[in-house]
Amino acid sequence: MPLKHGESESDFIRRVTARMTPPLVPELQLHLAEESIALWEKTEEALEAVGLPPPFWAFAWAGGQALARYVLDHPDTVRNKSVLDFAAGGGIAGIGAAKAAAARIEASEIDDFAVAAIQLNAALNGVDLIAANEDVVGVDKGWDVVLAADVFYEDALSKRIETWLQRLHDRGATVLIGDPGRHFLPQHKLECLAEYEVPVTRDLEDREIRNARVWKFKD
Repeated sequence: MPLKHGESESDFIRRVTARMTPPLVPELQLHLAEESIALWEKTEEALEAVGLPPPFWAFAWAGGQALARYVLDHPDTVRNKSVLDFAAGGGIAGIGAAKAAAARIEASEIDDFAVAAIQLNAALNGVDLIAANEDVVGVDKGWDVVLAADVFYEDALSKRIETWLQRLHDRGATVLIGDPGRHFLPQHKLECLAEYEVPVTRDLEDREIRNARVWKFKD
């Protein structure tokens, strides 16, 4: 399913997704894949043609749903604060933070399709956030809160992310991690704040329910 001539990233996303409600956060709507494997294969082909990553932005992953649920249920965590939604995917956690009255939300991703998906999803939910194609690992812009969902799935990258998030925590940021049991999550450094049973796509997760937790670094 390649890009059509003259088609923008936003047009492509609208064409290959549908407006859907993530099961754990029914307050939100997102542009998501209806047929997960078919869309993954088709969009991955299109993205590979232009050297971009697979379409993580087209799915409401369990960790992101858990983080969004947590900030919606605990709005004081983000209210009137500056927030980074790191490796935001489709922006579900950042949109949750916006609904919980965060003052400013930045959503970082590393491809233009994801940035377009975040912008479309923010507009769909009537919230404002800043989406940017930027690798922010190692960067500190003074955020009050950093949201990181489903990021501990690759060894070398996980170590970089862990070191960076630990440093942000140590200087006083609230770092919240949403994770459904990914292999490289540094659990020995973390404290669990909440736990959710999240309906997920069997095609991608090999199960219909994932246990997702929200964590923070131990003091």
